[in-house]
Amino acid sequence: MNLLEFTVPPLPHYIVSGHTDFEQGHRHMSRRNVQVFDLLVVSRGCLYIGEEDRQFEVSVGESLILRPDVYHYGTEGCKEPTSYYWLHFQTTGGWTATDTLEASGYHEPIDVNSPSVQFATRSFPLQLPQYAKLLQPAKTEETLQQLVQLAPAAHLSAAKLKQQLLFQEVLQQLAACVAPERSSPATSCAEQAAAYLRSHYREEITARALGESLRFHPVYIARCMQREYGCSPTEYLLRYRIEQSKLLLMQTDYTIARIAEEVGFNQAPYFSSSFLKVEGISPRKYRQRFAQG
Repeated sequence: MNLLEFTVPPLPHYIVSGHTDFEQGHRHMSRRNVQVFDLLVVSRGCLYIGEEDRQFEVSVGESLILRPDVYHYGTEGCKEPTSYYWLHFQTTGGWTATDTLEASGYHEPIDVNSPSVQFATRSFPLQLPQYAKLLQPAKTEETLQQLVQLAPAAHLSAAKLKQQLLFQEVLQQLAACVAPERSSPATSCAEQAAAYLRSHYREEITARALGESLRFHPVYIARCMQREYGCSPTEYLLRYRIEQSKLLLMQTDYTIARIAEEVGFNQAPYFSSSFLKVEGISPRKYRQRFAQG
């Protein structure tokens, strides 16, 4: 599957959109290095488009994203009256073309020595299919129609914000086309396990209890989580507990012992040593970063 992967944040942003009708025989124009992404969604007929050495036939209910940095062209004229929505967008962040599906549990490690680590923004990949059969074409077309209708009011701040919000809905609908490709029994198992650990992190959780809850063997669960999240269920639970403890250290005046209890540690010393191992700093020193004066 050909994918366009964007590093988020920042989110890709909307520029302009419209709706075009082609008569039979009309051909999509040829362009090179247009500097913007061009999303096409066909509502009637079929578009015949090439990008470098690849050729696409984009039919009703399908979408195509043309890259901003390469040559694209019409391969032949429409064989019937054809209508399509077009939308230009861009990103100020990084992006790349790939055919590798990113694991659902992707996360970027944080440098604990960074001065902004307390409020660090974790980036993640947004993967969009370059060519896709839309899961809900009517919904996507409706959203694009709303964007086109906003054009006369595009000079107003409220309309500009609405355009960006509608565009994010379009991105969500496109990203959903990737999910079925990514899904597998192993991915589902890992996601269920992560959800269980997050919901019960204050409790004592054993491998057996996790297995009985999900109705999978603990060894299989561990293998799935290692593949999706790069860690075992125990490691995942520890990291999540530490993240929750950081919020309490910053937002409350609870004692270290109480925080340890609140996030599922039986003993405060074990909590402190675990926190130090994960964060590279003790809970007390972490809290001092937020103290007045």
